[in-house]
Amino acid sequence: MIAAVVLIRTQPGDIPEIARRIASVEGVAEVYSVSGEYDLVAIVRVAEYERIAQIVTEEIARVPGLERTYTLTAFRVYSKQDAEAAWDMFD
Repeated sequence: MIAAVVLIRTQPGDIPEIARRIASVEGVAEVYSVSGEYDLVAIVRVAEYERIAQIVTEEIARVPGLERTYTLTAFRVYSKQDAEAAWDMFD
């Protein structure tokens, strides 16, 4: 599974509607409303890298009310479960 984090800036007042539209895109796992420079963060999870480009440039970017996106493609996933599993090998 390949993951990407998409930072999204929207027009003021449109955040809830834009978040719902982005959340309905296939491949978008979650959308968070956040504070700071960006308004939303979308987590994309797909099987192929090419699908990330399609989702971000052809589907998310076409949602009315977006001002800007910034995409970060994940190389590896580190989680609490991974750390605990690594320590379990030594028990």
